[in-house]
Amino acid sequence: MSLLPPRFGWYVLEARYDCLLELEEASNATQNDPMFWDEFESHYGYMNRPSKPYFAESLTKYANGAQIWLKREDLNHTGSHKINNAVRQVQDPLAIRLGKTRVIAETGARQHGVATATVCACVGMECVIYMSADDVRC
Repeated sequence: MSLLPPRFGWYVLEARYDCLLELEEASNATQNDPMFWDEFESHYGYMNRPSKPYFAESLTKYANGAQIWLKREDLNHTGSHKINNAVRQVQDPLAIRLGKTRVIAETGARQHGVATATVCACVGMECVIYMSADDVRC
């Protein structure tokens, strides 16, 4: 029987429990920290935030005049929405604020790994990306 307090959705080894608590506490501490949000928002240009809506003229014509607007996440740096997560992952409690020196990430579709490695390179942090053999097939 574990002496750890119950956590809905936490299915992890006990050895990792303290690490997750450290991350949760650090993340919660940033929620009302204006300096954190100023720093985070300073990355908006890099992240393509806020995304500008794109009027899809040809698609609008094809849809008989229904105005079609698209959110172009493909225009974000590294080509997907994953850059948003990666900036927060490196800047927030997962790395810099806890004094970590490297980020380890796993990826299946490559985009998360690319975004994480990109942000780590920008802040001079070591990055290790894990990918299964099935994920690197062409």
